[in-house]
Amino acid sequence: MIASKAPAAPIGKGLSYRGKAGPCQPQVDPLAALRGPDDPPWDVYLTGTVFLDIVFTGLDSAPVRGTESWARGMGSSPGGVANMATALARLGLKTSLAAAFGDDHYGEYCWDALAHGEGIDLGPSRTVPGWHSPVTVSMAYEGERTMVSHGHEPPPEEPAPDCPPGARAAIASLTPGVRAPWIAQAASKGTRIFADVGWDDTGAWDLAALPDLAHCEAFLPNAEEAMRYTGAGCPRAAAHALTDHVPLAVVTLGAEGAYAVDRRTGESAEVPAIAVEALDPTGAGDVFVAGFVTSTLAGWPLADRLAFAGLTAALSVQEFGGSLSAPGWSEIGAWWRRVQSVDGQDPAALRRYAFLAGLVPESDARPWPLRRAVPTIGFRSA
Repeated sequence: MIASKAPAAPIGKGLSYRGKAGPCQPQVDPLAALRGPDDPPWDVYLTGTVFLDIVFTGLDSAPVRGTESWARGMGSSPGGVANMATALARLGLKTSLAAAFGDDHYGEYCWDALAHGEGIDLGPSRTVPGWHSPVTVSMAYEGERTMVSHGHEPPPEEPAPDCPPGARAAIASLTPGVRAPWIAQAASKGTRIFADVGWDDTGAWDLAALPDLAHCEAFLPNAEEAMRYTGAGCPRAAAHALTDHVPLAVVTLGAEGAYAVDRRTGESAEVPAIAVEALDPTGAGDVFVAGFVTSTLAGWPLADRLAFAGLTAALSVQEFGGSLSAPGWSEIGAWWRRVQSVDGQDPAALRRYAFLAGLVPESDARPWPLRRAVPTIGFRSA
């Protein structure tokens, strides 16, 4: 019964709120038992493009040509690679991001929201004079989204630095036919590389076109991508086929959950998704990856990692926006306490998430849901 919508129904209902973003203070350090004086400065490094996301929710249907549609909810936040960076930081990981920022007000807002609002290190990032920030407008309706984006290519040297900072892990987005030198360099220094991939616009779906996969510890495609890259007839077979190329394959199955195979241990695991009423799926895949990386670095069993990643993604789709909706430990703890209080809850389902009992705070007096960013570009200072 843990998949029931009852415990989660209030989440994401309050779409209008005010306040100033402040430094994110995670209540839990999932790596506390592993930290030592010789640790690298950062837990996770990532690089990519930061967008300004403007998200409209509460649309009853798709916009109709020649008419005006009014949305019941709206949010603005840093998007693109900022979705994953924010999700990692809110889960308590020391996160370093290399990205190009425009020198317009949008870029200033995104920089401030990430550096001061979320506590993300932007040391490898820089502002590019004369370059305006990429923008995405997302419209969420009927459980799906439609997006319109605009932007210009950043200068060729942006955003990845020649020498990535030391980190326990790095997250790379692989592009067919493109080699990113920083990935091999980071891996040679002991950084654990986790990779996802986008749609192959070339239609080739050739794993040989992903040369940096050889440096990766884990590969996290969705079911369609995994089957196309391997030619397998089902996502689970595709996951096993991918372990010929990477030690750990994690295939997301949408509403069915996720399946993973670890070649090094011979272990496989499958965890069903938590059924929720999705308000906006923007950034859910990024949050899933962040949850999986966090729990992997913490050394959890494979099934617990899948369950945790799925939970964080499920919580994120019940709020609007990408980085705006990434859950922190307060949200995770409130969910765990709530599902335990539901009459008739399935004991087996509760046992699946019992690992949370030793992690989340036992009580939290702060209001639910805890929001760490405002859904607008910014209010004027009083």
